[in-house]
Amino acid sequence: MILDGKHISQTIRAEIREEVLMLKAKGLRAPKLAVVIVGHNPASETYVANKIKACEEVGIVSERIALEADITEGQLLEEVKRLNNDPSVDGFIVQLPLPEHISETTIMSAIDYRKDVDGLTPENVGRTVQGLPSLVSATPRGIRELLSRYKIQTEGKHVVVIGRSNIVGKPIAMLLMQRPYLSLPGMSAASLGDATVTVCHSKTRDLAAICRTADIIIVAAGSPKLLTADMVKEGATVIDVGINRIEDPSAPRGYKLVGDVDFENVAPKAAFITPVPGGVGPMTIVSLLQNTLQAYLGN
Repeated sequence: MILDGKHISQTIRAEIREEVLMLKAKGLRAPKLAVVIVGHNPASETYVANKIKACEEVGIVSERIALEADITEGQLLEEVKRLNNDPSVDGFIVQLPLPEHISETTIMSAIDYRKDVDGLTPENVGRTVQGLPSLVSATPRGIRELLSRYKIQTEGKHVVVIGRSNIVGKPIAMLLMQRPYLSLPGMSAASLGDATVTVCHSKTRDLAAICRTADIIIVAAGSPKLLTADMVKEGATVIDVGINRIEDPSAPRGYKLVGDVDFENVAPKAAFITPVPGGVGPMTIVSLLQNTLQAYLGN
């Protein structure tokens, strides 16, 4: 069965839109998201445009703050400080990557965790690890929501996560091994957590054998078609986080998007599987909207 992230994300957008309308009907202002972009990276420009558009669709106020690539780290820190102290801004993100002369760690650490709708500050990561209320990184939150909406239980299941990034691999592992008392506002009620999680990476030995023991495989390695059919047991659930551009002269843009999973050959063996595109991607953006609403409501 295909896990249709596009369809589920549209359902959640409708829910958020309704909640924002209810807030405004009570005489309250709409939530506000600010997006800071530094320089003119084409991919970043596209991501930011998609986030702004998503806000407009659900009634969340958005502000795009464009800064030149030669801005100093100190100047960017001042902008972060301004947004931290602006009561009209409920959440904000600093779009990554940043220019090489600016430390991403320094900038992320300076963001008020209560406004960190990307869920990347040390405070939010630490709160997630401890099972405390937090703004969870958007992609892991989207994966968890997708599993929940399709009623895919994780309790007692063996989950293999391929990839150990701070944005996806580590936080999704933490979320799925948590006890179910970790609840996220706006998230559906299916029981998630209590999984046995194995995190694999580029140095893992005999990756295929480990994957074959998994009930759920989450692939976030950034390696095209890394997960092949011989690595997946019958009836497993496969979540593909990868988005890779592969040259394809026959495609209108000269390339096609593929995931980290060999979808064509893995899909027949999987009970559930996400496509690329249309799987985890739409869930990441809608999770950003959920985090903004959560920040507005006071976490």
